[in-house]
Amino acid sequence: MPAASPITDAVAGPAVLLAEAAREHPDKLALVESGGRSLTWAELDDQVGRVATGLAAAGVVAGYRVVVATGNRLEFVTTYLGVLRAQAVAVPLNPGSTARELARVVADCGARMVVADGDTVTAVREAARLIDDALAGVETSLTQDVPAEVLGRLVKPRVVVVGTTLQPGERSYDHLCADTARPAPPLQDPERIAALLYTSGTTGLPRGAMLSHRALAANIAQVASVEPPMIHGDDVVLGVLPLFHVYGLNAVLGTVLRSRAKLVLADRFDPQGTLDLIEDEACSVVPLAPAVFAHWRDVDLGDRLGPVRLVLSGSAPVSAEVVEEFAARTGIPVHQGYGLTEAAPVVTSTLRSEAPPSGSVGAPLDGIELRVVDETGRVVPDQVGDPGEIQVRGDNLFSGYWPDGADGPAADGWWSTGDVGYVDAHGDVFLVDRVKELVIVSGFNVYPVEVERVVAEVAGVADVAVIGVADDTTGEAVVAYVVAPGADPATVADAVRAACETALARFKVPSRIEVVEALPHGITGKVQKGRLRGIERRRALGLLE
Repeated sequence: MPAASPITDAVAGPAVLLAEAAREHPDKLALVESGGRSLTWAELDDQVGRVATGLAAAGVVAGYRVVVATGNRLEFVTTYLGVLRAQAVAVPLNPGSTARELARVVADCGARMVVADGDTVTAVREAARLIDDALAGVETSLTQDVPAEVLGRLVKPRVVVVGTTLQPGERSYDHLCADTARPAPPLQDPERIAALLYTSGTTGLPRGAMLSHRALAANIAQVASVEPPMIHGDDVVLGVLPLFHVYGLNAVLGTVLRSRAKLVLADRFDPQGTLDLIEDEACSVVPLAPAVFAHWRDVDLGDRLGPVRLVLSGSAPVSAEVVEEFAARTGIPVHQGYGLTEAAPVVTSTLRSEAPPSGSVGAPLDGIELRVVDETGRVVPDQVGDPGEIQVRGDNLFSGYWPDGADGPAADGWWSTGDVGYVDAHGDVFLVDRVKELVIVSGFNVYPVEVERVVAEVAGVADVAVIGVADDTTGEAVVAYVVAPGADPATVADAVRAACETALARFKVPSRIEVVEALPHGITGKVQKGRLRGIERRRALGLLE
């Protein structure tokens, strides 16, 4: 593809953009919660400054990691931006994570502080107890999950709680905030890590992708270069996408900061409730996860989307049929994009296409180069249209995986995504498959090995393999194949489900558990998951019961 156009203003990161918005539009509403709370740009900037000052007073210095485990609420935004302003590292986590999942990440990144709310504090407290036990040398699920070098750098994090009763040793969010905000020092090094987002392939447990201030700022600027604009200053943007996910965090929140639009925060999607919110707040731009289209398929949308001018979809592909059906029902265009956590996240958009062909995820944004390589590493010319692995290059790319920058962009800047696709003669990108075994459920990554480790701990289980299968509602669903010699299949399936519901976030729990006599293994002993996927394809075609 042709060389990317330069992005010249990619140094203004989220915290800087907030300060600029507060100066230019101090009295304009910036954030509105579905429950009614709100902040103007000046109020948001003041709150962020007080969080940053409070973090410094609490001993959080530049580079320290702060886990943010809350839902979509004002305090998520103020804490995230406060951490960035303090030049510490924000680690947003899924508020649906279990204590075991939370403890694993807190241990891996060596977090000094965890911010929780009423919905997450129970799991956070249990995670803190697991960490306390590990520090005391007690064998727990945490010591089984993380390697010795991680345990060696383990620290006891301080727990900060938003809006609920404290327990001994905890601190409230209100007390964390300083009475007044001190001026933040200028960011001297844009390569300093701003956010650590846990994601990865399937060769191990989730890894932290290190996103610098430069990467976050670059992608915000790259998105802003799209014409016509995805979001402009007069827009009211629906914020139902989870802020812990890079799509909600930087593609939505970051772009709102840049455009000075208004963001309406909702903690979760509800087919009818979200429609009510769109009407009540007159939302004009609606970024959605792919699963939403399935939830709305049987809903009478009527005039419910009257204020909406644009629907944006990302985090996983949506079939051309679904997009076309939605546009036909509503008259509202749906623009898709392709992105990755490691790209902060947006790489392509159909808004960049002259006339987006059916099934395309659009063309690369300005400032991003994209190419396709075959199995030998040879670049496939665009006009050929042969599929290969997608590689990307740009200032928006991450700095490698925590803690040492492993598997980041090569010396020449190119990074292999693990996704298979092709580029047509007009520069539009089509996704074909994934090199990695990652399963994407409602836009969220599920790593088969993580589920497999939980299932393998269930009494009687001798072997397990986890794969993803197509699902009309969630895009993909998790299926576990389990071998448990001599055991009752129903009993085993119940035990596996119970273990997964205890140890894993809900979207990672297998939707179906197949108890089988044996798994197909290759000559190296590795499970041949392709054969399991073949079984699932035959089942979907009705060739198997």
